[in-house]
Amino acid sequence: MASGNRFLVGGLVLVVAAYVGITSFRTTGLVITQTSLEQQPVMLNFDAFQEKVFWDAVKKSPETMSRLRVFEAEGITKHNALLDDLSVARSREDLAQAKTTLATLLNYADDELSTEQQLNKELMVYSLREQVRNGRFLFHNYPVTQLYGWHNGLAGFLTGTHSITDAQDAHYYIARLNAVRAQFTQLMGQLRDREELGIIPPTFIIDKALFQLNNFVKSDPRQNALYVVFEAKLNAVETIGLDEKIEFLVAAERAIYTEIYPIWAELQSYLGKLKAKSTDDAGVWKLPDGKAYYQSQLELYTTTKMTADEIHILGLAEVARIQSQMLALFEAEGYDTSGDFVKLINGFAQEDRHFYPDTDEGRAQIITDYTALIEEIAAGISSQFNLTVKVPVEVARVPVFLEQSAPVGYYEDPAVDGSRPGRFYTNLYDIRATPKYGMRALTYHEAVPGHHYQIAIQQGQKGLPWFRKYANYTAYVEGWALYSERVALEMGFQPTNLDKIGALQSEMFRAVRLVVDTGIHDKRWTREHAIKYMADNTGMAISDVTSEIERYIVWPGQATAYKIGQLTLLRLRDEVSEALGNKFDIRAFHDLILRGGAVPLTVLEGVVQDFVVREKA
Repeated sequence: MASGNRFLVGGLVLVVAAYVGITSFRTTGLVITQTSLEQQPVMLNFDAFQEKVFWDAVKKSPETMSRLRVFEAEGITKHNALLDDLSVARSREDLAQAKTTLATLLNYADDELSTEQQLNKELMVYSLREQVRNGRFLFHNYPVTQLYGWHNGLAGFLTGTHSITDAQDAHYYIARLNAVRAQFTQLMGQLRDREELGIIPPTFIIDKALFQLNNFVKSDPRQNALYVVFEAKLNAVETIGLDEKIEFLVAAERAIYTEIYPIWAELQSYLGKLKAKSTDDAGVWKLPDGKAYYQSQLELYTTTKMTADEIHILGLAEVARIQSQMLALFEAEGYDTSGDFVKLINGFAQEDRHFYPDTDEGRAQIITDYTALIEEIAAGISSQFNLTVKVPVEVARVPVFLEQSAPVGYYEDPAVDGSRPGRFYTNLYDIRATPKYGMRALTYHEAVPGHHYQIAIQQGQKGLPWFRKYANYTAYVEGWALYSERVALEMGFQPTNLDKIGALQSEMFRAVRLVVDTGIHDKRWTREHAIKYMADNTGMAISDVTSEIERYIVWPGQATAYKIGQLTLLRLRDEVSEALGNKFDIRAFHDLILRGGAVPLTVLEGVVQDFVVREKA
């Protein structure tokens, strides 16, 4: 899965200049000045307007600017000392700005735009309308959870994203530690507004967050991840002298002890009191207008109009289909398939031969083997793909302070300036959550030809406006990653029956999500019911099943996008192959899907139809 921390732009270029103290910024062949925009007597030309929208949004998010690392090469670095504004006022301002931007965008007449500009307009309009449409649900989420809660996101950003390349970056790091208090005050405003509205996480989610908050605080601040990672990054920079490094570390220790730890204690105290108002009801059906909210999330993540009932029924059918294919493979391997599937899959999943030693050496070997699998498939996909990726991807362990509630694997984008590679994070908390037979499918999903391949291509496309380079429509992005698993299987990269069982188990995992997500949020399933259904049908480690179900509880609708996206891509591939016959080229089809980057599935349908018409002409 792609990291939830990715910057999602629905249409968002410019006035970064005003923010960082320069008067001109060059992007995609245009030079746009602060003065020219402020004094513009008529509407900007369409391309400049879309660039302005993107960079106007970026300039409001110093954390996004640090993730992108597109400005550092120009000497623009002050944003690296700041944190995002999380205030309620900013949330309302952003919604109001989306409405204004949408109205302006619709004033550009289609007949005055090129075909590509019309597509760019359609994409930006789509996302802005989604943002405006969901404005009434502005507070229908949980800012503090066990998954991508504020405390996890902040710690992950500071330890993972914030780069230390010189002494200035180290100064900025200390500044950010000392800026957490202001951001925390903004967060508390968000939490209290939700509390008044009755939007409160389930009790077991609050318990998980409290556990994380408690574990993050060490008696010695020098053992805290914010210190340990900072020290490692400092030691890797040769241009910083020893005395200066010591000064930075002393400052970090002081900030952690006097700023971070008290904030963590205050958040623990608040959540402890909030817990008294919580219940174990898992689904968002319990929230104000919860049914409408859930439907809005299904539409947001699947980019379709499918209802909860339709998705639930589809999930049940997919579970049955995949189970039948798995049984055939088990039979071929000599297993008795006449009995209960639950016992068969769970018994298979517990066989010791599938697992690495539960040691530091075993965990290190997992990372080594994942790396080798990436190298293997990257060297062998030319029969299906024309495009190549030069941006490296590395395999890294999920940070220890996150791993108990993190997914089994996820991907994080590379930095634009090359200072940070793409990263495939693997969760090594429970060694039995990484069976050898499942590693290939996860590699193809998170790295090549999945997330890293697709996202690196998208971000490297010179002809795309910036808002499209960083668009993140979940059904496309996650659908592509799951589709990639199927392509790798078809290409022979799952050579044994055990590998194929692992591939089908991975697909079953996503099919089950259709059932449990709608079960929890529409059909009022309990957490325990959902856990049992997933465990019975996947054979996954119970630790993984539990963290996954709790993920769906706090991220309604997102998990349904994977299978719907994959099935759409498979259907489109079949339709193009049938329409073109001998003229069908799978590499040209993959080029078509990838070059335009992430788009809603409804838009992708039109792009593919236009391609077929052109190819048949």
